[in-house]
Amino acid sequence: MSGKEFFLRRYKELGWAYEEVNLCQAIRINTMNARRERLVKRLKQRGIKLERISYLEEGYWVRSKFSVGATVEYLLGLYSLQEAAAQIPCTLFSGLENKKVLDACAAPGGKTVQLADLMENTGVIVALDTRKRRLTALANQLERCRVRNTVVYNMDARNASELKIKFDRILLDLPCSGNFAADKAWFNRRTLKDVKRNARLQREILTEAVKALSEDGEIVYSTCSLEPEEDELNIDWAVKSLKLEVEEIRCYGQEA
Repeated sequence: MSGKEFFLRRYKELGWAYEEVNLCQAIRINTMNARRERLVKRLKQRGIKLERISYLEEGYWVRSKFSVGATVEYLLGLYSLQEAAAQIPCTLFSGLENKKVLDACAAPGGKTVQLADLMENTGVIVALDTRKRRLTALANQLERCRVRNTVVYNMDARNASELKIKFDRILLDLPCSGNFAADKAWFNRRTLKDVKRNARLQREILTEAVKALSEDGEIVYSTCSLEPEEDELNIDWAVKSLKLEVEEIRCYGQEA
């Protein structure tokens, strides 16, 4: 079961209206390295049009055609290129300073840097990933943004409990099926079999994360998938099988 027709029929049954969208580029200011007002002023002087993202404290839409990944300010780690939706998960933790934090699927490092920023380089982040090439990108991100509180392991998150550390906060930004907004060829590449395989992997990682979570700790579970098997159904399963409690959060994001 695959193809655009299959998935659109599936979305319709779920009550979703399909619409083609073009993602707008966004940046996030690294407040441990820059003052927001001063940086925004500098970027505007370069001809970069910025618009504050209403639901993100440090996020801005880039409203001009400009290579924001090639400025001196970017190379100095004053801001990061990060999609608006990707900036949300790290902000959901109740408190991060001086905490032990696990970033279970960390590469290429956008959220790792954001965690360090929110922690003000305090505490410790343990960042895991299995792909060595992407770990190089992660290391480069950490160096560029002057992150000092992170230890990186070439390790499968399904073995996280072997670290023998109880983490206060765990970010599970999990491998997933992605979505058609970020990948124009998505419908031609994905099948329901792929979705179910990813959902099983996510459950395995989530099960291991619970073993590494401290008492009264917090897990933020996130994917960029729209498929229920990888999102709502996995959370329902986790509540029933892993005895997790779900906390209500504010409705973040932009109205569809």
